[in-house]
Amino acid sequence: MPVSFPEPSLTPGAVATVNRDQICASPEPKNRTVPVSLQRKVFEEYGIPRAEPRAYEVDYLITPALGGADDIRNLWPQSYSSAVWNARVKDALEDRLHAMVCEGGLDLVAAQRDISSDWIAAYKKYFNTDEPLERAP
Repeated sequence: MPVSFPEPSLTPGAVATVNRDQICASPEPKNRTVPVSLQRKVFEEYGIPRAEPRAYEVDYLITPALGGADDIRNLWPQSYSSAVWNARVKDALEDRLHAMVCEGGLDLVAAQRDISSDWIAAYKKYFNTDEPLERAP
């Protein structure tokens, strides 16, 4: 079962950093690797304990590049196979928001709120489109 959107009761999002300077000074803005033991817990919480790990990215709802915490409340199994709104599309949004925050065009707390409340709506808003610009395989 592809998962395009996190279950809010399981993954409300969690923030570790709200300081723009810390976020933008980080040499490694991409997501950190989630330990396998924590990935298993995420799959169990979402009712897919036998999920094929390569079919999903255990993804940060609020990416560490935007101050997201290494916390199970900030993780969910996002499908790579979802036809439209998949992990690769969300990755493009994360990159866009990080750049906008660091260039001073977007407040960090607003970026965290938008991506955690509805990442698909945030994508549409910040890319000014109703569909992903590129559909990655």
